[in-house]
Amino acid sequence: MYKRQEVRLEQKENKTGLKHGDPLSPVLFNLALQKVIQSIKMVPSGTKIGKEQLNILAYADDIALIGKNEIGIRKLFVELENIARKFRPQINQEKTKYMIVERKNSLKKNKIGHLKIKNYKFERVENLKYLGVILNEDCNNQIDFQERIKNANKHILCCKNFFKNKNVSKKLNLRLKNTIIDKMLTYASETWTLTKRD
Repeated sequence: MYKRQEVRLEQKENKTGLKHGDPLSPVLFNLALQKVIQSIKMVPSGTKIGKEQLNILAYADDIALIGKNEIGIRKLFVELENIARKFRPQINQEKTKYMIVERKNSLKKNKIGHLKIKNYKFERVENLKYLGVILNEDCNNQIDFQERIKNANKHILCCKNFFKNKNVSKKLNLRLKNTIIDKMLTYASETWTLTKRD
C-alpha cells in the first residue's frame, strides 16, 4: 500500500520548550538528564560502596549529589551546572538543600547555615525527605519510623468503618491491611540501618 516512504528530520532550535503534559516531555527530559548523569559519574568524587564509586543518585528529576567533603560536592555541583546549562534544565535553588551525614557527634560543632557555590546559596538541613524516606544527619531512622507509624495510623482511622463492617470478610480486611498498612510501614526497609535501640 505504501511504497518508498521517506522521512526527513530537520533540527531546529526550540525556544518555547514542550508543553507540560506533552507525551514527549518525559522521554526528552530523561534523555537530557541521562547525559548529565553520565558526565557526573566521571567526576572522581563521592563515596566507595564495594567496588563502585558513587557520587550521584537520580530518580526522575530528583537528584542527590554525594561527596566525602565540601570540596567534592562543589566539584560535582559545578560539573552538574555546566552540563545542565547545555540542556537548559533549571536548578531550583529554593528546593535544593544540602545535608552533612555523619555518625559521629562532631556535627553539632559545625553548624554552617548555607553553602555558596557560584551564584547559588543552598540551605543546610538536619532532615531531608528523598524519594519518600526521611534522612537525617546522624543516620538515625527514628524520625522516618515515627512518620511511617503516624501515616499508617491515619490510614487505619480512615479505613476504620471498612474494617468494622460485618459485611466485609476477615480475609478482605487482612488483605487490605497487608497491601496498604504493612507496605506503608515497611517501604524502603531494605535500606534501614538498625541499631539495638530500633
